[in-house]
Parts: sequence; structure tokens; C-alpha cells
Amino acid sequence: MISSCSLTPEVLEQAYGHGARECPSSNEQINLVFSQNRSFDLVELEQLLEAVGWSRRPMRRVRLALDHTLLKVGLWRHDPLLPRLIGFARCTGDGVLEATVWDVAIHPIYQGVGLGKHLMDYTLASLKEMGVKRVTLFADPGVVDFYERQGWTLEPDGHKCAFWYA
Repeated sequence: MISSCSLTPEVLEQAYGHGARECPSSNEQINLVFSQNRSFDLVELEQLLEAVGWSRRPMRRVRLALDHTLLKVGLWRHDPLLPRLIGFARCTGDGVLEATVWDVAIHPIYQGVGLGKHLMDYTLASLKEMGVKRVTLFADPGVVDFYERQGWTLEPDGHKCAFWYA
């Protein structure tokens, strides 16, 4: 059974910014929150990305990339004193016609319980709210099956990118 935590709208707004939303969790002891407005600690983001096996990126370039990103979503494990970043998604684009999903990560400790699907659903819903009609995704070959199960259509050669239409 998937539960929802009892965070008030005021707590969500104060801790995670405008529009923050709870993420369904199968563990009643864990409260998870999506946020597009909470700032990322670059060290914490780097730790998350390293945990999923990505190579290190220069922090100044990561900051610049985040500054030029159309949509960035954090998935946070709520703690009133120190929320922890456990998921991340980043999209670029024009915000009108098209967007591209570049980075999607769920910390390995939290994988396998549907959080990646929830993160993608939230990300796509956010892009749709912006009016984006077409989304392109670039993904490593090892996770293509995950995206196919979500309804993405693979590019003709079936290698690294997929397409989703609103």
C-alpha cells in the first residue's frame, strides 16, 4: 500500500518552495517530496550522481548547467533538520514546443520501488503544464528498458534516445 505523509502545505512551502508536492512512498516511515524550487547543494548532487555511477563533472560547469536548465526536479527524503536529495531530473528546452530530459537519477538505496517512475511522471506532468508538446530523452543503454516500460518510443536505431508526446 502506498501512503502519503502528513506534511502540511505550509511545511512543504517553507522547506521546499512554491509548488512542492509529496511523492507516494510504500514506506510509511519515509516522507518524500518533489521540488522544483529548493536549491541544490552541489556536493550533495555530486554524491547522488556518483552513487548511480556517473562520472564526476566540474562543479562550476554543473552550476552553470543548472542555471541554464528549463526544469530541474529534486526528490527529497524529508527531514525537518536536513532533507536529503535522493532523486534528480534535469531538462533543457524552449519551454514551449520541445524539451529534452538529460539527467535522471535515483539513489541506489531507493531504487526498485517505483520512485524513478514517480520522478518521470512528475517531470513529464511539469513539462506538460508548461505547454511542452514533445519531449526527447537521452538515456544510457542499460536503462532503455525502464523507459520503454514507461511508454517511451525509441529512436530508429534503438540506442540512446526516446520520444514522448503530450
